[in-house]
Amino acid sequence: MNEADVLEITHASIWAMIMMSAPVVGPAMLVGIAIAFGQALTQIQENTLTFVPKMLVVFIAIMLSSSFIGGQLQILTENLYQKIEFGFSDPL
Repeated sequence: MNEADVLEITHASIWAMIMMSAPVVGPAMLVGIAIAFGQALTQIQENTLTFVPKMLVVFIAIMLSSSFIGGQLQILTENLYQKIEFGFSDPL
């Protein structure tokens, strides 16, 4: 195992983390922007107003995308186990 293998595993892990978090972060961000826009229009500056809708949206997004998140984690794990089983690239 050399530096290239470590960088490849790190790159794959970070990319998997981004792919797994996107279905949850995206809707939460859109709801937050919509609520902030509504608060700006109505001049209601209640801090707790943003939490309940975001929590509901995040919960629903996790329920709907859990199979996708699990699939991404499974792909990452299988690739890592294959590298462990069959060996990493030859050192230079």
